Amino acid sequence: MNYFAHALPYFSDPYFMAGTAAPDWLSVADRKVRVRKRLIDSYLADSDNNAAIKNASLRNHEQDNPEQQYQAVARGARQHLEDDDWFHRLPSFAEVSLQLAHEFRVAIGPDDGFRAGFLGHIVTEMLLDRLLIQQAPQLLDRYYEILSGLDAEKIQRGVNQVATNPTERLAMLVPRFIDEKFLYDYLELPKMLVRLNQVLKRVKLPLLPDHIVDTLEASNQIVEARHQEMLPALVLQAVQSDDSDS
Repeated sequence: MNYFAHALPYFSDPYFMAGTAAPDWLSVADRKVRVRKRLIDSYLADSDNNAAIKNASLRNHEQDNPEQQYQAVARGARQHLEDDDWFHRLPSFAEVSLQLAHEFRVAIGPDDGFRAGFLGHIVTEMLLDRLLIQQAPQLLDRYYEILSGLDAEKIQRGVNQVATNPTERLAMLVPRFIDEKFLYDYLELPKMLVRLNQVLKRVKLPLLPDHIVDTLEASNQIVEARHQEMLPALVLQAVQSDDSDS
């Protein structure tokens, strides 16, 4: 799962929603820093996390209690980790990512197995976001609008409560993430290829040539055919609910 899929069910709790992006933000902003379930659980257990806070909807962004906002970020990060645990164990994800790896291996050559496997994994996730954005582009507008109303320093402080090491880089990344709005680029496959090459550059893998757009098109058809098998019910419901409301 990627940014949009992680976030979709949680728009009513902005700091929780932001927390669902935290693990992926850290992979860009500060690759040595990670959030861990055990650290999140310890933080939440040690916080003033009484029954009123647990059961009162942390999904209420009008509450300005910083500690509750930090907890919401931590809970969102935990949700991301739980989503990934579920997603990466799906037989459908394994099968689709292997199919895509084969498509890339054919396109870039048989001697590049590691890159093809990496691409099969990450492109499956990117194309799932693309399909969701196609189905409900207005929700992507709302996603960025919600993020724009949050305090990046509070997001960073919430992450630092549950990170393996503190970071000072996340608060700088969040505004850039909002301004760049790169998820819109997923709608056009040549622009998606640019974003994909940025990921490859970051992990020090060779970049892809322009003709890989054809491979992305073929991959998109594979993912589209099975996307409902690879998305949590809450994500599908969020898109369907918005569609019925519009």
